[in-house]
Amino acid sequence: MAYMCEICGKRPEVGNNVSHANNRTKRRWKPNLRRVRAVHQGTVRFVRVCTRCLRSGYVVKPS
Repeated sequence: MAYMCEICGKRPEVGNNVSHANNRTKRRWKPNLRRVRAVHQGTVRFVRVCTRCLRSGYVVKPS
């Protein structure tokens, strides 16, 4: 399973660490994902969602 949000599809981004000497090495920024119980496609299951989707109300939690 890929490290990505199941709601919006947010994935890790790649870029460079840049030192004071302007040396560049590759690095990754990972999204802030949480495993929550949610109603997804009509059933209650655990989904991996980013905190922005949680905060914005895109995730419907079971009652």
